[in-house]
Amino acid sequence: MALRKIALATASVFALATPAMAEDLTFAVATEATSMDPHFHNTGNNNQIMLHIYDRLVHQGPNQELIPGLATEWGPTDDPLVWEFRLREGVTFHDGSPFTAEDVAFTLGRAGNVPNSPSGYGTYVNDIASVEIIDDYTVHLHTNAPVPLMANNLSTVSIIPSENEGATTEQYNSGEVSNGTGPYMQVEYTPGDRIVLEANPNYWGDAPAWDTVTIRPIGADAARVAALLAGDVDMIENVPTSDIESLEGNENVSLSQGISNRVVYLHLDSDRETTPGITAIGGGEIANPLLDVRVRQALSMAIDREAIVEEVMEGVAIPAGQLLPDGFFGTSENIEVPEYDPEGAQALLAEAGYGDGFAVTVHGPNDRYINDAAVAQAVAQMWSRIGLEASVDTMPASVYFGRASNLEFSVMLVGWGSGTGEASSPLRSLIATHTPDRGWGASNRGRYSNPEFDALLEEALATVDEAARGALLAEAMELSMADVAVIPTHFQVNTWGTRPGLRYIPRTDEYTIAMGVVPAE
Repeated sequence: MALRKIALATASVFALATPAMAEDLTFAVATEATSMDPHFHNTGNNNQIMLHIYDRLVHQGPNQELIPGLATEWGPTDDPLVWEFRLREGVTFHDGSPFTAEDVAFTLGRAGNVPNSPSGYGTYVNDIASVEIIDDYTVHLHTNAPVPLMANNLSTVSIIPSENEGATTEQYNSGEVSNGTGPYMQVEYTPGDRIVLEANPNYWGDAPAWDTVTIRPIGADAARVAALLAGDVDMIENVPTSDIESLEGNENVSLSQGISNRVVYLHLDSDRETTPGITAIGGGEIANPLLDVRVRQALSMAIDREAIVEEVMEGVAIPAGQLLPDGFFGTSENIEVPEYDPEGAQALLAEAGYGDGFAVTVHGPNDRYINDAAVAQAVAQMWSRIGLEASVDTMPASVYFGRASNLEFSVMLVGWGSGTGEASSPLRSLIATHTPDRGWGASNRGRYSNPEFDALLEEALATVDEAARGALLAEAMELSMADVAVIPTHFQVNTWGTRPGLRYIPRTDEYTIAMGVVPAE
C-alpha cells in the first residue's frame, strides 16, 4: 500500500477560530450563491457557502494545502488504477444519521450528473470508473488510467448522504434535503436577501465559533462598505480598491489582504464560423475573426495589463500571462506577461485581413469580480485604439453566467480560481475540448479545441511522477497561451474588512468563510 499516512485529526481544518467569540456573525458577500445544491454550479460564490454545510473527503487549508476531512488517510494502492480512502469514523450528518462509505459512493455518482448544471463537478469525478465499498469506512476508487491528482480533485466535492438519492436542486434550495456533516446547518435561504446557518452541535471537529452565521449578498461596493462602517455586518469581502487607503486609517475597521489564484481573463469564441457578438463595422455579418490565431494574438497585444493593474485595480492586482500566478504547481517559467504593443496588434490584424477592423461586444458581469465592469470597459477602450468598434455589455452575474453558458456571447470577461490549487484545474476546465461525458471543458465557453493540447493534458493527468507531471502541465500551459486559447489580464489580490476585534485569514481560493474569522491579534 502507498497510503499517505496522516495522524487522525481530531480538529477540523476549518476550526481556526476560538469557540464562543460571539453568538452571531454576519458577513456580506459581493456575489450571492446561485444555488444551495452543492453539486449544481461549480463557482466560488457557491463553494464558499457549501464549505459551511458540507465536508469533503480532503479539505484545503488557507493556501490550499491538503488536510484530512472525512478521509483520514488516502493514496494509491499497489495497483496504480486503484485509490484507497479510509474514512473518519463516528461522524454523523445533521439529521443524526451516520456517515459511511455508502455516502461517498453515492456522492461520487451524483456530483458530475446534476440536471441542467451550468458548470458542474464532472471534471473532478469523471476519471473514477467505479467505486468499490470495502467496508463502512474504506472505499476503493477504480480508474481507467492513473489519476495522481485524485486527492486534489476530491478536495472540491461536497459529501452528501445516500438517502438523498433522487433529490432535486429545488429540494436543496428549499432546505428540505440540506443535510451535511459540516460545522453549520442550513436554516434559511432567501435569494437576494440572506442565507442563515446554525452551528452543528454534533460537529466532529472543534465546536463552531458562532451560534449563527448570516450571509448577506450586497453587490454594490459602496453599500457593502457602508454596511461595515454602520455595524450592520461584522465583515465584508471584496473591499473596493478605491476605499482601501481610507479604510486603512479608520480605527473602526481592520483589513486583511492576500493574493489569490484567481485569474481574470477573456474567453473567445474560437469555434463558430459566425459569432453573435462580432459584426462588420456599421453592421452586417462577417466570418468569425476569432478563429484566426493572429487576431487573438492582436487582441492580447492590445491590452495594457500594467495600466489595468495600476489604473483600474489601483495597484491591487498582478498582471497575468498565464492561468496561475508564478510558483503554483504546473505554471511555466517561460511565459512572460504579453507586452503592450498596439502597433504590432494593428499589423497582425492587417495581416489577417482585418485591417479595417470589426465591431465587437465585450460581455461581462458587473458584480462578480473586483472592478469587473471597469475592466471590461478598459479592454474595450484599448481595442478601440487599434481600430475596432468595441462596446461593452455587463449585467448581474446571476444573469450573465447562464447566458454565457448558453454560448450567447463572443468575448466574455470571466474569472477562474483553481479549485485544486494547481494548473490542471484551469487547463482542464477552461481550455480542454468541451467533452461533457468526461467532464473536460466544463467551463470552456469559447469552445476552444486543440488536439495537441488535449493529448498533453491527458498525459500530464496520468503521470504519477510529480516533476514530470509539472513539466507536462507547464508545456500544456505554454501551448495554450501561445495559441491564445484565452486572454489572461490579471490575478486578483483580495481584501477583507472586519469590525474591530476580528480579522480574517486570507485564502488563495478567495473563499469567505465564517471559519476563517478569528480574534484580532
